[in-house]
Amino acid sequence: MASVAKAQEVNARVATRKGKRKYDNKPDVANADDDTSPPPEKKRKNKQRVLLLSSRGVTHRMRHLMNDLEALLPQSQLHLLPELADLNNCNNTLYFEARRHEDLYLWAAKTPNGPSVKMHVQNVHTMDELKMTGNCLKGSRGILSFDEAFDATESGRLIKELFTHVFGVPPGARRAKPFVDHVLTFSMLDSKIWFRNFQILEKDPMQPGGPAKMSLVEIGPRFVLTPIRIFEGAFGGATVFSNPEFISPAAVRSALKRKAGDKYRKRKDAQSESRLRADQRRREEDELAVTKVFA
Repeated sequence: MASVAKAQEVNARVATRKGKRKYDNKPDVANADDDTSPPPEKKRKNKQRVLLLSSRGVTHRMRHLMNDLEALLPQSQLHLLPELADLNNCNNTLYFEARRHEDLYLWAAKTPNGPSVKMHVQNVHTMDELKMTGNCLKGSRGILSFDEAFDATESGRLIKELFTHVFGVPPGARRAKPFVDHVLTFSMLDSKIWFRNFQILEKDPMQPGGPAKMSLVEIGPRFVLTPIRIFEGAFGGATVFSNPEFISPAAVRSALKRKAGDKYRKRKDAQSESRLRADQRRREEDELAVTKVFA
């Protein structure tokens, strides 16, 4: 009986210990109600990724421009098909469309829901062609500078926001460097967007030991964009904005050929009129002519 009583006492002690542990592990409801501190705010992460691709028929200049833009955007991925945007988890797309081996169009789109902008690319000068003295670290982050004219119109604000997503390098990009040493400028002039890339110099290169003096030196590339249309969706959909002043380069070439054809037609008409006047001035052959009398 004594052994049974000792066993019951030991079991009671173990149960009380387990109960205390369970009670200690329970959260204090009163303290939980009194704690009114707000939850910690989550840091917003910039997860912008850009898909770079081109159509068939690009020339060497167009291909070099695309390579220069890829060097400026470490968060970009270069592929050949637009369907790879979803497969590669890219929410921005830059699509270079070449036509007739001489016309280049640039599509900037937010995938998969849009919007998208179609632009005509002119005056393309790549880094290798310019050979500027400026230089920056490959993969470094750049400062985006926009002209005040972008905020004057709704289409300009939309293009500015789209370019901010495309050309703004996220701080946590895989191939990005933690440095800011160049400036990407977008200027609006004559309804065109002028793109330039400058290096930030903290000292004068001619006076290395002199005082600190901020200056900008162009690196390249440089090109001019003419907005044509803004679509509601990605690469299509309802037209949000249309540029009425834009004339396609094919229409310009057709007008030049038509003008050259008009000059050729006028010249042929003048030749036919001169032959007709010569035939009208020609006199009929006389029967008493020397060639007939002494034939």
